[in-house]
Amino acid sequence: MSLAQPPTRWPAPRPLSPVLPVVAVVALLALPVAPGGEGGAGPADVLSALVVVFCGVRLLRQRRRPLTRTAAVVLGLPVVGLALASAGAASTGAGLTGLGRYLQIFVLVPAAVALLIRDRHDFRLLAWSFVGLAVWQGAVGVHQYVTATGASYQGRPIRAVGTFGPQDIMGMATVVSLGLVCAVGLALGRACAVRQRVCALACALGLLLPLALSFSRGAWIATAVTCVAQLVLAGLRRALWVGAVVVSAGVVLVGGFGVGTAMLQERIASITQVTDAPDQSVTDRYTLWAAAVGMWHERPLTGVGLKGFPEYRDTHASLALSAGSDTEGAGAAFRKQPLLSPHNMYLLVLSEQGVIGLSALVGSWCALLVCALRGLWRVRAGWTRGTGRSRGPDLDCASVACGLLVWQLTDFLYADIGGPSAVLTAVCFGLAAWWALAGSPAEGAPAGDRPGTAAGSRPEEAPAR
Repeated sequence: MSLAQPPTRWPAPRPLSPVLPVVAVVALLALPVAPGGEGGAGPADVLSALVVVFCGVRLLRQRRRPLTRTAAVVLGLPVVGLALASAGAASTGAGLTGLGRYLQIFVLVPAAVALLIRDRHDFRLLAWSFVGLAVWQGAVGVHQYVTATGASYQGRPIRAVGTFGPQDIMGMATVVSLGLVCAVGLALGRACAVRQRVCALACALGLLLPLALSFSRGAWIATAVTCVAQLVLAGLRRALWVGAVVVSAGVVLVGGFGVGTAMLQERIASITQVTDAPDQSVTDRYTLWAAAVGMWHERPLTGVGLKGFPEYRDTHASLALSAGSDTEGAGAAFRKQPLLSPHNMYLLVLSEQGVIGLSALVGSWCALLVCALRGLWRVRAGWTRGTGRSRGPDLDCASVACGLLVWQLTDFLYADIGGPSAVLTAVCFGLAAWWALAGSPAEGAPAGDRPGTAAGSRPEEAPAR
């Protein structure tokens, strides 16, 4: 009888994830923006373009069909309105610039992200990169408030803007909000270890403070709506427990900040002051909204063309509109920043692309949301028809994807695309697209037949080749 032990067979190391270039795009947003920058493509935008090229080369080498028919229709639907609006632009240069920006944010980068995510491990890695970026930007923002080195707010340099500076006043608020949404989704899951879920919950609670110090009303509203939706969709009992913890933490974090509390209360109260005593920023916002509606009335089907809002603004805006918003602080000198958009994504698209463009773009978003919610519902049900297999461990992916979509669609009521942080919008739609079109459990379909499997996004349950 031989006593020799069989040789130990170590498991093959997991190959490097193709989603790492997307993580690098997120990481580049941690770099400081040059004070007084005039916008344009930043490092993250350039790398996102390289990610699209990398994805295309990877698909050619693997000789696989890039997208299913459903995914191609959903992700490619905005191209219809964009093509018409670019043809009707005031100049060829403006049309091409606008077309490239919209394709980057809503078509090309989301499709590349969805194709580069292989499984739920890659999805969670990308979600944690959002949390890490949010923690970094939030820490910088809190330091700006404490040391009075932030952007100017009511004459005091205390507004937390992170590394984005006053020229992108919504940048840090967007990053922190998205990181908080991802952290809440990861904390609600069951696939990760308890230690990781506790870490995610701690990050979510800690991000409440820099979000408050951003003084961004739109980000507050979108984050509150999204977190409530995530908690309710995860289960009513868990929603009540986590909600109590969040409210208690918010009281503890904000309650001891003295003048900060008074400013926050005033800022919150200003949300409802539309007709009584609105501040100038609220007046400007509603004046710009009225101007966008006026442009749509002028050209209801195709709009005034891409990048046409600044040119037609003064024709349709009332005298209540100010010359621009005052920005200074956080290392930048005082400047008057012109108001070149209505600060409402839906009205911006309606004014520049008309009903056709808005229907195509919003139709694509709604299709993603419906598909993502269907996947979340199957996860909550805990079974897949025909297999009886539990899908509970996917709750974190479902919560993150649906949360990011809900946040974006709510925030678009108060903001539009612009600035270095806009590339995060593209990554968000890519994450949501993977879950909605490839990662969510397909009803009654085996693993190999689920949408997106042909593109290399093999579900975790599929056996390794």
